[in-house]
Amino acid sequence: MAEDLAARLLEVRSRIEAACLRSGRGAEEVRIVGVTKGVPADRVAAGRRAGLADLGENYVQELTRKRRAVPDARWHFVGRLQRNKVRKVLEVADIVHSLETGPAADLLGAAAAERGEPVAALVEVDFAGGRVGVSPADVGPAVERWAGHPGLRLLGLMTIPPTDRDPRPYFRRLRELRDSLGGLLELSMGMSADYEEAVEEGATMVRIGTAIFGPRPAPRGSGPRRP
Repeated sequence: MAEDLAARLLEVRSRIEAACLRSGRGAEEVRIVGVTKGVPADRVAAGRRAGLADLGENYVQELTRKRRAVPDARWHFVGRLQRNKVRKVLEVADIVHSLETGPAADLLGAAAAERGEPVAALVEVDFAGGRVGVSPADVGPAVERWAGHPGLRLLGLMTIPPTDRDPRPYFRRLRELRDSLGGLLELSMGMSADYEEAVEEGATMVRIGTAIFGPRPAPRGSGPRRP
């Protein structure tokens, strides 16, 4: 089973290299985040051995358990941040991808400031409306508010495009939005079905689960698709 995982990862890397070549970028500009939602801990460990330095998880309980099994990876929290889980997220996540306005973000920043070490975070942008994240019109004020927070170190922007539309325009809009703000470097966009388009449009992080780890159970709940 480790062999098929290594082959999947090699295929993903090859496709990213080709997408970078098409868009005039270097493959070293793109970080693969292997998303472990629904993946057993032993297979996650196999992914680390195959060369995945970055791993992501949607659920804080699973992140806690899997980080114990794979402690030498850089762990990303890619699920929705909930106020009652903030301190647990802070304990186990190196990077939080889903910052949005509200009490959870405020608590995250306050808790990180209290410990004396800011947490690296990305602002999630909601292009669909009414889902998770900050509306495009509100990203500027949100970034301005958080940029000087002692508990938050803003890296960039993240998005999940609407499932029923061509993702490329949303990837392009996220890049343009980041560039208009200035000072932000990272673009977390693209998953197993659309990471090549995301790379062509400037992604610096792609969140890939199925294409690396294979098919997984359907996600819990009825919220928007996540990596």
